[in-house]
Amino acid sequence: MIRHRLMICGALLCGAIASVEVAQGQQFDAPYYVLQERMANQWAQEDRTIDRKLADLERRFGKKPNIIFILADDVGWGELGWQGGGKHRGTPTPELDRMAFDGMRFFHAYAEPSCTPSRIAIMTGRHPVRTGLLTVLWPGQEDGLSPDEVTIAELLSEEGYHTGMWGKWHLGELEEHAPENQGFDYAYYGLWNGAPDGWPDSYKLYDSPTNAKAAWYDYPGNDEYLRRTDIDLNGPAGYIGRKGQARQPIRGEAGKVGLFRQDAFENESIDQIEEFIREKNSTDRPFFIYWATYTQQVTGAEAFQDAPHVDRVNAQASMMAQHNDHIRRLRETLETEGIAENTLLVWWSDNGPMYAFFPTSGYSWLDGGKGDIKEGGVRVPAMAVWPGMIEANQDPVDFMHLVDLLPTAARLGGALEDIPSDRVTDGVDQTALLLLGEGHSRRDYMFHYSGDHLGAVRYNDAKIHFKPAHGGLPGLDAYNVMRDPKEMYGAFYKALYVVTPIQNFMKAHMRMIQRFPHRVSEVTPKGAEMTPHD
Repeated sequence: MIRHRLMICGALLCGAIASVEVAQGQQFDAPYYVLQERMANQWAQEDRTIDRKLADLERRFGKKPNIIFILADDVGWGELGWQGGGKHRGTPTPELDRMAFDGMRFFHAYAEPSCTPSRIAIMTGRHPVRTGLLTVLWPGQEDGLSPDEVTIAELLSEEGYHTGMWGKWHLGELEEHAPENQGFDYAYYGLWNGAPDGWPDSYKLYDSPTNAKAAWYDYPGNDEYLRRTDIDLNGPAGYIGRKGQARQPIRGEAGKVGLFRQDAFENESIDQIEEFIREKNSTDRPFFIYWATYTQQVTGAEAFQDAPHVDRVNAQASMMAQHNDHIRRLRETLETEGIAENTLLVWWSDNGPMYAFFPTSGYSWLDGGKGDIKEGGVRVPAMAVWPGMIEANQDPVDFMHLVDLLPTAARLGGALEDIPSDRVTDGVDQTALLLLGEGHSRRDYMFHYSGDHLGAVRYNDAKIHFKPAHGGLPGLDAYNVMRDPKEMYGAFYKALYVVTPIQNFMKAHMRMIQRFPHRVSEVTPKGAEMTPHD
């Protein structure tokens, strides 16, 4: 079946670029038009059914559905209880498991290989390579998400949504990159990933050794680091932003780099999120929440270190227990407010686990981890719940990518026609999969980039990894990731029949890039990104 489908793809892609000339609204990548042409009649029928469902819901509640996207951090495929982890790996997740079984749990959900790239994907619906931002950002860098990119918050704001953001922004620390200037009415956000929170205390432990371990042994301390680099970690680690106003630094422990910042930040975030839901629910407009939780990062949650089944040696395990409790509070608030049935709630991890600080780390049953385009780096746990709209206890074999969340939210919020057509948007609207169930995904292909390097392509169950060519032979490994999710058996000679179809696939993809060139960073010259390639 894989061979048959690949050969069809090779035959039809020649016409894909021609389809672009007459495309209206969202500009897709070339392979999408092949599927769209083949499925046109079925999709038209499905869309009529979906439109009726959404119209009935809007009449019932008097406004469009609320949307909540939760992006967790470094949680690997297999980490949650419903995937074989949970309390059996010292990371109990009963509320997250309940959410998964109350709706749709994805065994084939994908993200980008690391944190900043996945945040670009969810915000823009585009692979990061298209946006000019190719690197994971660290303190002191001036690069960030271009103001010329159109975010999911901007699309929904235009349709009247209240928009709020909490958590790890990690898309630039300058004000022009800040969430309140990228479509959010309100934002409570940290600037960076969790690593800098461990730097100052590593210096203290290095200077006065104890039985605790320092992960960054040679960090010279904040004052000396400032003197050497002009990067000030004594200043704010996060801000409160409101659209149209100057941002204000977060006060107290939640706003200062240190081992207890994330714990305090997460507790304050859930308090604010509950208040935001209650306040906005009393208006005649729906809300959109983007919660980029720090679960799991390198610090822990003190109140949950000794919770039942928590592996107290793994700091991330206590954060998972904390987040699990926060999910309980979030869902109870939706129920109390009477809006669970008018709220799409999606939970997704941003990439696979980071093993560098093991045993403080997540885990995956797949090969690879954070930074890899192997399944362990990009296949992640994800689920969606929407009582009355998404049937409970579903585990579809269809696959989705994080970029799909933007057009899906745009469809639900009435903003699908507002997605810009002057650039390729990689995400596809997956409302049909959510509302109609297994077999209704509108995606049969996926590109896996590492920085600006295309490392692999998935088409149906076939995943092709690209390697340097040798002796005139193409460089590739070919896996059937349904049969072989650990990517153990990828012999090239067993997949010779994919060479021409995949080459045609790549030609169409690259021609589309020629037509819609990637954005170029105005800050970081090409070659200075220090982005690892797989």
